[in-house]
Amino acid sequence: MKITLFTSNKNRHNYLINLLSDVCNELYVIQECGTIFPGIVSGHYEVSPNIKEYFEHVSNSQSHLFGNSYVNNKKKNIKILPMISGDLNQCSMNLLSDFLKSDVYVVFGSSYIKGELVDFLINQKAINIHAGVSPYYRGTDCNFWALYDDNPHLVGTTIHLLSKGLDSGPILYHAMSYLNTNPFEYTMSTIKSAFHSIAEKINNKSLFNIEPINQNKFKQIRYSKRNEFNDKIVKSFLNKKIDLKSKKFDKSLLKDPYFYN
Repeated sequence: MKITLFTSNKNRHNYLINLLSDVCNELYVIQECGTIFPGIVSGHYEVSPNIKEYFEHVSNSQSHLFGNSYVNNKKKNIKILPMISGDLNQCSMNLLSDFLKSDVYVVFGSSYIKGELVDFLINQKAINIHAGVSPYYRGTDCNFWALYDDNPHLVGTTIHLLSKGLDSGPILYHAMSYLNTNPFEYTMSTIKSAFHSIAEKINNKSLFNIEPINQNKFKQIRYSKRNEFNDKIVKSFLNKKIDLKSKKFDKSLLKDPYFYN
């Protein structure tokens, strides 16, 4: 089996690369690289002391759950095409041709895919891992906003078919976590749950037998945009007392939830 993964360059993304390489013969990775120092170096997020502090917590929880993950260069079945974040939509299909001959396509942490490439991936039934629980939270930083809104029971990941709309494709299932040590490890653990679930379901081929359901847009609580995650909001979040046990899981809100700890 061949898998193509569209992803980024943080610890968690490298962890996913290594994990998927264990369940396929060949893994083709298109890896978009951005700063690993958000809040310090200008990039996807603004530079500020509060955002720096926030992402220090994120980095610590990521290291705790994923370790210092590097792509295992001893694996001969991993082929990587690195590029700067945002370059993907400038690439021709011909440039990417060697990476577009797979059996399974997975998207996690890439930039927003447009044009001929997204049409191709939709036709191939590519799978997107969304760090948020759709249809309730769509957009960017969704698990941050679920906690900000006092909805810890809606912190998780959505595994769905890729679509042209952001996080709007038919849902396969949700991946969640019972870990409730602190907000940062809680949100990061739901991503780890997604990774292990998708590797497991690809390996046993059950992923290909799941009947997707369309998202109900009327259930949406928040559609978040990148500019809403700003210094003022992050400062408020850091000063906020978050009770991860304030609301119990209601599995009727989720599709076939998978829990991994």
